[in-house]
Amino acid sequence: MADEPAPPPDESTDEPADAPNPDHDAMLDTMRDRLGADAVVEHAAAFGDLIVRVAPERWLDAANVAATDLDCDFLSFISGLDWEPAPREGDEAGGDTSSPVQPTERTYGAAGSTGRFQVFAHVESTRRRRGLTLKTDVDEHAPSVASWVSVYPGADWHERECWEMFGIGFDGHPSLRHLYLPSEFEGHPLRKDFPLLARVVKPWPGLVDVEAMPDEGDAAPAVEAGEGESDGGGDAS
Repeated sequence: MADEPAPPPDESTDEPADAPNPDHDAMLDTMRDRLGADAVVEHAAAFGDLIVRVAPERWLDAANVAATDLDCDFLSFISGLDWEPAPREGDEAGGDTSSPVQPTERTYGAAGSTGRFQVFAHVESTRRRRGLTLKTDVDEHAPSVASWVSVYPGADWHERECWEMFGIGFDGHPSLRHLYLPSEFEGHPLRKDFPLLARVVKPWPGLVDVEAMPDEGDAAPAVEAGEGESDGGGDAS
């Protein structure tokens, strides 16, 4: 009996992750034409969107180009990035059980960075159904960048949150003030070097002090949270 021919290999209709995207090319060309080639520092594609890093002094101009020339009428968010590795305390310094393992040196995401801090924003065109992420570097010692409120009024809230959590200023913002924290709060909670005192003072999940019963004398040893707790059922003895 003659051998049957081998079946043809499976043909996938999916494009490779790095396949050229004509829409991305057109958007990038527009950014370069309007801002100047030197203003577009680096670009990349990730999760179907174009990511463009622009020079800090052209950050506001990039917003104008996105809103007018690229028809991006919806601002999804503005936030900050801190590429500094998180400090490790005690036993955490010897082994990382997170997945993926957290970096111990600075590593930068798509479109790169020149330092520790960046601001990034995601805008979308609801008519053309495409998105664009813009990034820019900010100075580590005096982090600030131009506000986008004049182009995207919805940037007001996002920039206030970024200022509060990362300590990045937004020049021209109408009123940078706290959203979540009291005015006397010190530090910026989303910076990697913000001290998580709760983990230093009381290791997770934490120890709880158990008071001794009258006949036991000294206090009973501390136990892990959750140990020996009653579920509320049954009669007390």
